[in-house]
Amino acid sequence: MSRDASAVLAMQGVWKSYASARGPVAVLKSVDLRVDPGEFVAITGPSGSGKTTLLNLAGLLDAPSGGRVFFCGQDVSSMDETRLGAIRARSIGRVFQSFCLLPRRSVLENVLFRFRYLDVPRAEALNMARRAIDQVGLAAHADQSVRLLSGGEMQRVAIARAMALPPALLLVDEPTGNLDGEAAGAVMAHFRRLNSQGMTIVLVTHNRALLGGCGRRLACVDGVLGEDSRPAPAE
Repeated sequence: MSRDASAVLAMQGVWKSYASARGPVAVLKSVDLRVDPGEFVAITGPSGSGKTTLLNLAGLLDAPSGGRVFFCGQDVSSMDETRLGAIRARSIGRVFQSFCLLPRRSVLENVLFRFRYLDVPRAEALNMARRAIDQVGLAAHADQSVRLLSGGEMQRVAIARAMALPPALLLVDEPTGNLDGEAAGAVMAHFRRLNSQGMTIVLVTHNRALLGGCGRRLACVDGVLGEDSRPAPAE
């Protein structure tokens, strides 16, 4: 297995298993994955197929049971938590289905949370946070409590938080699961715009209606990752 220096993310022969009363249960089976700079990769699959485990490995929140994971050319498979935490804080952005916002804090305070473990001067962090809020169309709501926003606006706050310090990789987990059709379309439009500007994105979803704007489509079935050959839905 060779070092993959040009990919943002690469997995080589990755396995992941968990202990159970009946012995080890394989969740991912010999996964090979390469995500190049500027790609928009969508991974679909039913519940229990291994998508979440795959995303946790990509986000350096979990370690493989076998195989190797590379992030921006570094073999992170057995890296210690201090070094992994530094990479996660600076180089990986995440957007979740449940928004994961601080409900009694303002939009600006939530976006500033992106800098909580980083040595960034306060004035610089404020400028970057306000710019990210403006990019998702919420500048007028910067000082408003997020609990007063709609679901679609909350997800846009989450996108702004993830992008305030532009990451090398943006991981997106079921981003429209809590949104209606109109809000979901607006959120996906933001991801497509970010990708058109060069952002590398990995999207995990069970909703095939979201796949129209993605560049490459993969399917995870019973822990095995492969190309999704089914036609993408029309945008």
